[in-house]
Formats: sequence, structure tokens, C-alpha cells
Amino acid sequence: MADAGTIRRPGAGTLTRADLADTVHQEIGLSRAESATIVERILHHMCHALSDGQNVKISGFGSFILRDKGERIGRNPKTGVEVPIAPRRVLTFRASQIMRERIAGAD
Repeated sequence: MADAGTIRRPGAGTLTRADLADTVHQEIGLSRAESATIVERILHHMCHALSDGQNVKISGFGSFILRDKGERIGRNPKTGVEVPIAPRRVLTFRASQIMRERIAGAD
């Protein structure tokens, strides 16, 4: 399981909800069930805010930003036929400067 002080290395796997809940359990001392509930509630609140059209900013980590993309013409790469691409809302993530520095320094 991931530790809050551990720097993950490429190939070390994926950080999961269970890893986050385990870290909350170890750092704060809540039960595993309470820790898992806290992680789930935070993620649920973030998803709910995004689905309501709000951006989510976590200081020192980054921002989840919603963008509306208009309709455009695309091309099927196999056949070359032009097709319209419907307008849609997309989610992007922009890491904070602190996070970018941590990632760059982890090499």
C-alpha cells in the first residue's frame, strides 16, 4: 500500500482508492471503514461539483477544468471521409506548479 511519505516510482503500480483509504487509516488513525468512507465522500463531492459544471481546484495539487468544445469536422483516418464531431464537454487536469516541481524532481 502507498505511504504518504513514499515517492512512487514508474512501474510501481497505480494508486487506488484502497491505497488512499489505507493512508488515511495510517495517518489519522480512523478505522479502515471510516477511512474508506471519507475517501469515497471526497471523490463523490468532486464528481458532483464537476457534473454541476463547477471546476475543482485543490491547492498544491492541481485543477480539474471543464471545457465546452464546439462542433467540428473530423476525418476518418482509415477512409478519409469527413464526419461531424458533436459538441461536448471535456475534463482536463492542470497540475499545480508545486506538483510539477515534485514530479520533475522525482527523476
